[in-house]
Amino acid sequence: MTVECVWDLNATLGEGPLWVPDDAALWFVDIKRRHIHRFDPASGSRGRWRAPDQVGWVQPTADGRWLAGLKTGLHWFDPDASTFTPWLDPEPDRPDNRLNDSVVDASGRLWFGTMDDLEGAPTGRLYHLEDGPRAVPTDVTCCITNGPAASPDGRFLYPVDTLGKTIRRHEIGADGALSAGEVLITIEDGAGHPDGAICDSAGNLWVGLYGGWGARCYAPDGTLQRHVDFPVSNVTKIALGGPDLKTAYATTAAKGLSEEERARQPLAGGLFAFEVETAGAAITPVRIGL
Repeated sequence: MTVECVWDLNATLGEGPLWVPDDAALWFVDIKRRHIHRFDPASGSRGRWRAPDQVGWVQPTADGRWLAGLKTGLHWFDPDASTFTPWLDPEPDRPDNRLNDSVVDASGRLWFGTMDDLEGAPTGRLYHLEDGPRAVPTDVTCCITNGPAASPDGRFLYPVDTLGKTIRRHEIGADGALSAGEVLITIEDGAGHPDGAICDSAGNLWVGLYGGWGARCYAPDGTLQRHVDFPVSNVTKIALGGPDLKTAYATTAAKGLSEEERARQPLAGGLFAFEVETAGAAITPVRIGL
């Protein structure tokens, strides 16, 4: 697979890529610079918005709006007006935490995680959004929550424990409750840390490897299918997009690299693309009022 840098934007911590078919564009963030980005591969146009705090993700909603996950909680994001309106803070008692990554399952339920912004304390937790609105905590806790990924049939959720180097599999109940689950994938020493994860239309699991110089695709049973090499060390997350959902877009990060490492990785923090054989699963907008 040939990996190409399609936008050398030098992101400090590029994350959260999301292909939005109705917009025919890729949306993603730079958490540390507080930027939301939009990339239109057909026209080459590039948009940028500055958030009022660190921003981990954006998700479209079924009623035509946008939600953004900021350090201070869920905000309504209006791209036309460039405004952010606070809506729900899941952890007002944990000011050192921030929201990190998210996914919407096949039912339209939003899942998102929190993490210690200093990446040292095990204060991160996985939540799902329910009517009220309220953020319902799960039993999934760790320092850096990532993903999670959701299977296209809506049956499984795959939370990522980045520092623990594991990806778990849990069944999703009709009420959003998770089964006890199991460790499905463990990233071996020397291969980096698992970062953001998504599922393709066949239920295969793509995961970026932070410090691992690549991304991997695992079968639903956890078997490694392929490893894609990158010219940069910190690959954060994959999104499958394009007209046929067979173009993989990858966000990367320059965070933590020394001057010497930056000189060896001039494209660190860029947005990359490569082609895949199995199409992605079209995203489900967030349903408000589950």
